[in-house]
Amino acid sequence: MSDLESEIEESDYDSETELQEAFKKGLLKPGLNTVSVKEERKFKNNVTELKEKLTEMKLKLPWVERLDLVTGQAPLAPELAFKLEEQERRRENQLKNVKKGQPKVDISDDPVLNDFRREMTFHRQAQAAVLEGVARLKALGIPTKRPDDYFAQMAKSDEHMQKVREELLKRQLAQQRSEKVRQMREQRKMNKQLQIQSKLKRASEKRELMEQVKKFRQKKRTDLDFLDDKKKLQQRGPGGKKGAQLNKKAQLKRNYKEKKFGFGGKKRGLKSNTKASTSDVSEYRRPKKEHFQKNKMKQRPGKNKRIKQKAKRRK
Repeated sequence: MSDLESEIEESDYDSETELQEAFKKGLLKPGLNTVSVKEERKFKNNVTELKEKLTEMKLKLPWVERLDLVTGQAPLAPELAFKLEEQERRRENQLKNVKKGQPKVDISDDPVLNDFRREMTFHRQAQAAVLEGVARLKALGIPTKRPDDYFAQMAKSDEHMQKVREELLKRQLAQQRSEKVRQMREQRKMNKQLQIQSKLKRASEKRELMEQVKKFRQKKRTDLDFLDDKKKLQQRGPGGKKGAQLNKKAQLKRNYKEKKFGFGGKKRGLKSNTKASTSDVSEYRRPKKEHFQKNKMKQRPGKNKRIKQKAKRRK
């Protein structure tokens, strides 16, 4: 702290102590120092004066000129009761799913639900006033007519309400777009996860099959049951579900190929002759004499003869 700041603090302290001593001795003049005291405002409920003012303001006119009514609420319509129950159920579910950190609100003290009830109270009270007022007018012989349409003056202009509608529509579209994007993102993640799982499953099956083949080559096992297991897995439908078998035509085609080519092993040289096949003449049929005569008649001439025939044709 600098010397200047210390001097200012000491001077302030001295001035405050001097004022306190002067106030104790009564040396301070009135008007120079005022102490502000906040007075509590007291409300008076003077019923007699209020009634007098009411009688002064009241117009002594017949009821037809005043049309004032003091009524209760009309009976609750079934559709309004259903709507109120639905609103209460929706708000109760919303209040149950409150995020952490937000204050929990009781359903009886919910401002949204109370606003809805208040509006319904206004509606029911207006309905009761209409029912009683129309009945009194008919009793007095005054004709009444209900208009086909009723236009009330709005507090906001049409341009302002149009802007409000556009803003609400924009928010709704943005919310729908974000919801669609979120669903697509979740679907993409799910598809990717399924692809990864299917790849891992195929890799594990291939690894297991290669291990079994390796054991078979090393003569650690002599059976080929693992090939039957592989065949059963291939015959299952997409996702490996049982019951999703191949159709009849595809199954016949598969059986034919399996019968012809087998399930593995040597593929090359299957059609080549062997000592047993060459010595086997059981399927040989000797041709008849007519066949030899027919082939002899249609025998092609020699090369020299063909050259001479071609030279003759040129001449």
